[in-house]
Amino acid sequence: MEEGYQQAISLLSRCCSPDGFLASFQKRYNYHRIWGRDGAINSLAALLTGHQDLIDCGRRTLLTLAKHQGPHGEIPSNVDPLSGRISYGGTVGRVDSNLWFLIGCGEYWQRSADEDFLDRIREPLERVVFLLGAWEFNNRGLIYVPATGDWADEYVHNGYILYDQLLYFRALRAVADVRRHIDAGRDHFLEEKICRLGQLIKVNYWLAPDGELPPNAYHEVIYKKLQAAACHCEDRHWLPFFTPLGYGYRFDSFANVLASLFGLASGRQQQIVDDYIDTIVPAETIDLLPAFHPVISPKDEDWQDLNMTFSYTFKNKPYEFQNGGLWPLITGLYVADLARRGEQERAERFLHGVCQANSTSNGEGDWLFPEFIHGKTFKAGGTVYQAWNAASFIIGYHALQGDHLFGKEVRRKE
Repeated sequence: MEEGYQQAISLLSRCCSPDGFLASFQKRYNYHRIWGRDGAINSLAALLTGHQDLIDCGRRTLLTLAKHQGPHGEIPSNVDPLSGRISYGGTVGRVDSNLWFLIGCGEYWQRSADEDFLDRIREPLERVVFLLGAWEFNNRGLIYVPATGDWADEYVHNGYILYDQLLYFRALRAVADVRRHIDAGRDHFLEEKICRLGQLIKVNYWLAPDGELPPNAYHEVIYKKLQAAACHCEDRHWLPFFTPLGYGYRFDSFANVLASLFGLASGRQQQIVDDYIDTIVPAETIDLLPAFHPVISPKDEDWQDLNMTFSYTFKNKPYEFQNGGLWPLITGLYVADLARRGEQERAERFLHGVCQANSTSNGEGDWLFPEFIHGKTFKAGGTVYQAWNAASFIIGYHALQGDHLFGKEVRRKE
């Protein structure tokens, strides 16, 4: 584990640039850029390391993203400061870049008490909050995410996606902390909004076995469709999304991890999800979570839509990329949650899985930090030297030492 940690620190350092963290130091496609999502996650990990050069790089990352904020408040999906090229997404914008940006800014400030940073970030932060409120569309508490509008940008989910609602919940809590400090008082309206969002998540994404229509059901007809499909989803795991047409039922690992990490899952729900994970993690091979489960295959109804959902080349063959590929990024955050819950032995097991994945070799070098691992062959896939793989390992490693994300109070400067 110690070698894995040092290798992760080394990779994160190699991905530092004058403008912030690169997604990968390899000059491949657009990975050699500052990314909203990746950059925020890398910045969170940097805060845990105690390495001032990494912490400063995280600060630069967030300020670079703020500097290139769009006219409506949107945070870039990625930006290349050298060429001036800015992307706010592909066929649609990236909702979660904005959410991770708020979370990253909030956590950086909480741990650093950097008032100069707060002064510079305050206006961009408020513009993002306004934009996210507009994306609620019907002003009923949940943001609507178009297809390809978040990290799973080549997968088949859309609408009220749980992963994005969870990030929204955590992001608004970060904003509430900032406003409380700036205004020397509580923003009761925002705090009530956060509380309601938490209730909406708990009620609408976990089907309880009592059969009653809960008071916070987002839409009665859609919820009754969910109840009618109880045999597929009742009390098994958090559900990935719903749209006006109904619910999705696949297991979204990222969302299920964040639901617990952000404090919205009960102890009973955590145990149910842990048990479900044990049924889908490859036995006696490598302890890594798949992005989504079950895999979509050519015989499945969703296959045709999946085949049409890609930017340049089709990546989502069975057990690859987001279609059942195994992701060190998600698994490292699962380790952080397990450690926070006191599940040390299980956390160590999955951190070892992340270490195994990161140390993959291709014959030309070790410690490739690949984007994902094939769900059947266990070979490295996607872009290598992924900074957020290193970040995820660092986050999990520090959680096992008792240093948890989202657990620090502001250290005020005298």
